[in-house]
Amino acid sequence: MASFLSTFVVPIAIAAVALVLLFGLINMMRGGSPSTSQKLMRWRVLLQFVAIVIIMITVWAMGHR
Repeated sequence: MASFLSTFVVPIAIAAVALVLLFGLINMMRGGSPSTSQKLMRWRVLLQFVAIVIIMITVWAMGHR
């Protein structure tokens, strides 16, 4: 399970955070809607929380092999 998490799930979670951050930066640089920027910021914070939880579960699972 730990290898599946570290090989697939963790990179997907990190990529999701990076993608939402990139979309938010692009929206800000183009002078997009402030409400869209706010929505993307909220999604980024939520996805960061999920990514941290997944990473901590992975670290825990690797210690319990």
